[in-house]
Order: sequence, then structure tokens, then C-alpha cells
Amino acid sequence: MKAEIIRQLREADGYVSGQQLSERLGVSRTAVWKAIGRLRDEGYQIEAVRNRGYRLFGASDLLTETECRDVLAGCRLGNPVYCLGVTDSTNLQAKLLAERGAPEGALVIAEKQTAGRGRRGRSWVSPPGGGLWFSFVLRPLIRPSVTPMLTLVAAMAVAAGIEDATRISVGIKWPNDIVLSGKKIVGILTELSAEALETHYVVVGIGINVNIASFPEELRATATSLYLESGVCYKRSTIIAAVMKRMETYYDAFLQTTNMERLREEYMSKLVSVGREVAVMEAGNERRGICEGIDHNGCLLIRDADGNVGRVLSGEVSVRGIYGYV
Repeated sequence: MKAEIIRQLREADGYVSGQQLSERLGVSRTAVWKAIGRLRDEGYQIEAVRNRGYRLFGASDLLTETECRDVLAGCRLGNPVYCLGVTDSTNLQAKLLAERGAPEGALVIAEKQTAGRGRRGRSWVSPPGGGLWFSFVLRPLIRPSVTPMLTLVAAMAVAAGIEDATRISVGIKWPNDIVLSGKKIVGILTELSAEALETHYVVVGIGINVNIASFPEELRATATSLYLESGVCYKRSTIIAAVMKRMETYYDAFLQTTNMERLREEYMSKLVSVGREVAVMEAGNERRGICEGIDHNGCLLIRDADGNVGRVLSGEVSVRGIYGYV
């Protein structure tokens, strides 16, 4: 009921009376009044005027379950949603939910993580209020060997979702970092539970630097935020809704082929290293070549000085542009 009240107040041109809300929701005016009180406790700024009704004002950037259920209404991914104040890691919490039988689409969002992680066990800075830290459960009926491609699918969804919500164009650094102005703005961590031929579940964890105004000294050269690049504070729930809607589209396309066949061209249109010289570090050795994009299995294609094209498997190497982070 709270999500529907918020929707009614958002869509209204002015005030909505308690009687109108009561009739539209099929509940008593007392129930409406109590729900309004709970919404205020969650942080919504709702004005009440005698003989006029209720009005939502202010542009509160809230990540409550009420807010997220509203913006994710109709989405398959993002339901159910769990909003936490502070947690260790949304990936850890999503995995616990998955182990307990949570359905595909279960989404965990936190205002702050105390043990956020990136690839290869690196820590991820996730301060309260400044970003989106969330993880969701997938239960694809696919072989474990093809699940690494889901991290590329997630990267596409995040890049497209950010652009849908903010009109800011971002790029992808293979396999799944999202970059803006040559710096990292999003990290994605995909974790798997599987047996030899059966995938139990996949948890996709995403961290988006949205309204962060500053970074620690050691990160300033490589990390940025939407706010730092645009000077605009964005409503985080709008971004997460856009990302999850895009994820549904790309995920369904991936499941039809269980490879990147239908998504390859769009992914490559965002790949910042295409046509550029890159350094590939593997097992302590470095080799250089020109990035030719990806193949249908999501492997990075590198052409060496002799014209031979080699494949780089996700998770086995680290790729850096010769000039700068990307």
C-alpha cells in the first residue's frame, strides 16, 4: 500500500485527499493516515493540509523498500527487494538468500557496505548515500562453463541503464568495468554456485559511483562518479530501475543463445579498447596488441604484431590501456 500511495502522490497535480486515497486503494482513511506516517518515518516529505489532503514535496534520494518497489513495479528482476541500511556485502547477503531458496530476481540494496569487494578480492569503497551498492540473484538453466558471459551482459545493462537515466554516455572496459572520462565509475562482481554440469544460482553484484563528491587520495586518479563528471546529483532509485529493466532485456537475449551472439555488436559499440593498443598481463608476462573486440563467447580478441589474433579468457588476465586506466 505504501508504494501505491507514493505513486498516487507523485502523479498528482497538487494535493490528494485522504478520501481519494482511501477509495482508490480500497482501504479506510485511518489505514491511509497510518501508512502516511510510516512513509514519513522512512524519510518521505509529505505535507498534510486540512481540507486539501496530502502532497509529496522535495526530491528525497531514498532507497527504501517502498521506493524501490515503486520504481521496479512490473520488473521480473528486482522482485522481491530487500533494502538494508548497513551490511557487510550485498553479494554475501544475496548468496545467503539464494541458499535459502530466494527466487530469481531477488535484489539486495544497501546504503553502505563494510566489506564490499571487487574482482580478485579487492576492496570496494562504498560510502553511505553516495552510490548504488546492490546484488541480485539469477537462476539460469545453463552450463556453469557459460556463466562468465553474464558479467558482460551485466556490464551492458549498467552502461545502458546509466545512459537511460542520466543521458551520460559511458564505456565498457573489458570485461565488465564501466568507465567515464578514462576513470572507473562502476564495478561488477559475479559469483557462482554450481556443480559440474548444473548451475544452482549466480549472484551479480554492482557498485555504481553516483553522487560521491570525493575519493581517497589513492583512488582519485582511477575512480570518478556521475556527480563529479556532470555536477548533477541523480536520484539513485531511478538509475537502479533503469539498470534492472535493461538487465531483463539483455539477460533474456543471452538465454536464447547462451552466448554473446545477439549482444556482441552492441557490447563492442561500448568497448573503449576496440582498435587501441592494449597490454595483456598474464601469469606475470606481458604481451601487447590491438584489441579487435570480442568473440561470441565474450573472449577478448587481440591481434599481435604478426597479425595473429589470440583470445583472452575472462578472469584470467588484466587488461590496461597503454595510455591511462582504460
